[in-house]
Amino acid sequence: MNKTTTTLNPASARPEVSLQEQWAEFRSVFPIYLALAKELEIAIPFPQETRNLPEKPPLELFKQVQNWLDSLDSRVLVHQLRHLLQQTTLNASESGLRALIQRHLRKPSKTNIDRDKIDFLLVQYFALCAPAKIYHKQIELEDTAAVMKPVLGETDTTPLSWCEPLEKMITGLRGFRSLRDMLKTNFIAEGRKVKEAAGGMFYDSSALISFIRFNFLLRRTLIELMHADLIAIRTGLQQLEAAGTRTLDCRQSGFAASEPVAKIRQFADEWKQPFQKDYTERAVNETFDKLLNLRTAVEKSLQQVAAKSGAPAASRAPAPAAKSAAPPPEVAAKQAKVPEPATEPEPDPGLDFETCLEQIWEQLIATPPMRGRSMTTVKIGRARILMSSWEVTAFVSEDSSAADDLRRAVVARAMLTAAIEAAKETGNATGLDRALSVARVEVSRLQERVDVAKQAKDTEAAVNLGISTKRLLSALDEAEKL
Repeated sequence: MNKTTTTLNPASARPEVSLQEQWAEFRSVFPIYLALAKELEIAIPFPQETRNLPEKPPLELFKQVQNWLDSLDSRVLVHQLRHLLQQTTLNASESGLRALIQRHLRKPSKTNIDRDKIDFLLVQYFALCAPAKIYHKQIELEDTAAVMKPVLGETDTTPLSWCEPLEKMITGLRGFRSLRDMLKTNFIAEGRKVKEAAGGMFYDSSALISFIRFNFLLRRTLIELMHADLIAIRTGLQQLEAAGTRTLDCRQSGFAASEPVAKIRQFADEWKQPFQKDYTERAVNETFDKLLNLRTAVEKSLQQVAAKSGAPAASRAPAPAAKSAAPPPEVAAKQAKVPEPATEPEPDPGLDFETCLEQIWEQLIATPPMRGRSMTTVKIGRARILMSSWEVTAFVSEDSSAADDLRRAVVARAMLTAAIEAAKETGNATGLDRALSVARVEVSRLQERVDVAKQAKDTEAAVNLGISTKRLLSALDEAEKL
């Protein structure tokens, strides 16, 4: 991270504000600065009883607050601000974040530290204020500008030629299938190069919109891929424990050659994103490499367990963790009746929600997903449904409200996809209206659940539910065109 203080002149001056407007801004950001001072053990020159600032201050208090805020601005680094906002409820204050951003944007002369703070704060604001309906979509410049309007005003969303490298990297993000694929790139460093090369042009509203979009999509992709790896690790550890494995060789991840499985499980459960300290691209890559090496160790141990059992991985019995998933009794009773893959099921125009749920559940339990695969296929009628690792986990090894939401999203998508395929092949759209009705109800419900997860700061649930909802919306769009 570059910590020099080269002065950056903004491309266009921000409007001046009155003293009363400045004071309103001071009052909005004051709680954030108090929290920063406490965390960094910086002296606070205001007695406890005077920290609730009045609506109309005496001139002496105005100048005292102004000088103190300015002094903190010069001392606080972006990683310290990041840590505070991401670990406290202060991040949930739209007005506080907006005032903090505008305070930094109005500085007539900005250092690169100011620029990095603005860069971070703008993405935090977008993540806080973006509605659920765009949180999980392929976000466009127009979407970003709409969310950021309270901060940046009306913004021209015509792409800027010098921001083209950001657009190319956003296109590249869509093709990643694993965290390892992403870490082979240098997207974090390349994004920083574009920002540093911009100079004062960085503060043009159109440029800020481009950087917000790039930074958010980069962060979202990292989180999506990271959580897919964590889910695979946790599921694998459950299976190893059920098979009697008590230790793992995790030296590549910085652990011991005979590390207790329980300790590794605790590490995975308590995993923190590597963005809390003054991080560099190298530090982020090293942290994610540790996670990927841990997944490799878990999968290697699973292969050894399979080899000892004497059965090839593709045909061995269901993993113990899958057996402990406690499917509904009616599903368990039907597990022996799973049709052979070569059999082509007849389309069922009357397929209902519970029947579809049972069919998915029994297929996943009867044939556990292959290790290391991020996607799994189940067959409903003439349709093949691709399921992500977290969706599979929701069926076979989780029992929570978030898992139930994911199961409902998959079932609605499966019903709709099966009805689409049946309508295309046979011309019989009997089941399509029914599936459309179910899908519309579930989309509305799921979007609310994404909002709930965001408000609870449950990033994993929000991201996973968001992606599953997006897939259901895509199927809904296709069905409505028939």
